[in-house]
Amino acid sequence: MKILTCPLNGPRPIQEFLFGGELRTMPDGSTVSDEEWADYVFHREGQAGVQIEWWYHLPSGTWFLAERDTASDTIKRTFLHGEGEPDE
Repeated sequence: MKILTCPLNGPRPIQEFLFGGELRTMPDGSTVSDEEWADYVFHREGQAGVQIEWWYHLPSGTWFLAERDTASDTIKRTFLHGEGEPDE
């Protein structure tokens, strides 16, 4: 069984979580062009390697971030937003 560590509830079965996508900076809706908005909404990097991703723990209703190596599908760490993500 695959285990993911919720920053609030500790190690839990992966079935308790939903994947929310990679962490990305949203463009300013008042100044962004249609092309830039479409790029943000529809295009992802999808590169193999380490990335920061959003995850949701269903039982507790907690959104958090996980640093995951997509090549090996291993979680390096999990943390709450504002606690440990690199500067963008």
